[in-house]
Amino acid sequence: QLQLVESGGGMVQGGGSLRLACVASGHTFSYFSMGWFRQAPGKEREFVGAISWSGGGTFYEESVKGRFTISRDNIASTVYLQMNSLTPEDTAVYYCAAGPSALWNFRRRPKDFDFWGQGTQVTVSS
Repeated sequence: QLQLVESGGGMVQGGGSLRLACVASGHTFSYFSMGWFRQAPGKEREFVGAISWSGGGTFYEESVKGRFTISRDNIASTVYLQMNSLTPEDTAVYYCAAGPSALWNFRRRPKDFDFWGQGTQVTVSS
């Protein structure tokens, strides 16, 4: 069983930046591709982006391309989400998730991922 714990959320003004981290334990981290999702009040959980098991590949949802960057450190069992040029529309609870390494770049739905963190709140003020 893989456990995931996110950190780094908080409140920031529009145009600012935050860096989220997700630390994994309980299993070999490099076995998994990793994704980031977010959920705003009253909305469904939304895909943000994903990274391959090696870190060599990433892809992003259109609205965050060029602003958000996912990276990972397999030695530290940690995946990161660097968020720049934040807007109030980015306000949500952000979740990291782990899924199979195979076909990682086709996995965009919550059900494509097997393990989830508890989430961290990001609030962007205008």
